[in-house]
Amino acid sequence: MPMREPHTTPLWPLPLTAALLLLVATHLALWLSIQAGHVPACVPYWEGCTSISRAARHGLGNHLFRLLVIPCALLHGATWWLAGHWLRERENAATRWMLALGLFSASALAIYATFLGTEGEVYGFLRRYGVTVYFGFGFLAQLLLMRRARVLRRLSPALLAGMAALCAGMLGLGVGNVISGGLVADDVTRDRIENALEWQLGLLLVGWYLLLARGWWRDRFGLRLYREGEPR
Repeated sequence: MPMREPHTTPLWPLPLTAALLLLVATHLALWLSIQAGHVPACVPYWEGCTSISRAARHGLGNHLFRLLVIPCALLHGATWWLAGHWLRERENAATRWMLALGLFSASALAIYATFLGTEGEVYGFLRRYGVTVYFGFGFLAQLLLMRRARVLRRLSPALLAGMAALCAGMLGLGVGNVISGGLVADDVTRDRIENALEWQLGLLLVGWYLLLARGWWRDRFGLRLYREGEPR
C-alpha cells in the first residue's frame, strides 16, 4: 500500500522576504524621488534630509512603494501568525499577545501604505498613528517572541543576544526621538534629527527580521506536507 511521506517546506524565506521587500521599497522610493527632484539628494540615515513618508509620497516612487509594501505587510502578518505555531503553546497568554500585537502591527503597515500620498486630515492621522502602531506594536511583539523563544529554547543564546541588541537600539532611538523633540528648539534641526532616527529605526527593524529568518532556518521550522510515496 502507498504511504504518505512527510515533506517539510521551510518557512525562513517568509521573514527574509518581508525584511528585504521593506528595505528595497524604501530605498527605491528614495532614489526615484531624488531623481525626480521631490526630495534633496542626501544620505538620510545621518543627514535626515527627508522622512521615509516624504521620500515615498510622490510620483513613481509612491506607486512602487505601495506596490511593494502592501504585500510586505501581508508577509509580516503571515510571519507573526506562523510564529504563534512555531512557539507551540498557543494557549499561553504571552503567545496570544504576541500574535495579536504582530497582526495589528502588520495591519497598520498595510493601511499606512494604502493611503500614503493622499492629502488631508485623514492622511495625516494615518501617517502619524499608522507608523506609531506599526513600530510600537511590532516592537512589543518582538519582545514577547524573544521571551517565549528563550523559554522554549527555540533560538540560540547568541541569536537572542543579537535580536535583543537590535531591540535595545530601537528603544534607544525612540527615546532619542522624544528627547530631541523636547530639547531642540529649531524646527528644521529637530525635523532632521527625527528623520534620521526614523531611517535608522527602520534599518534595525529589518535586521531583526533577518535574524528571525536565520533562527527559523537553524531551527528547521517548516510547513509539513504529505505526498504519496513508495511502500516501505
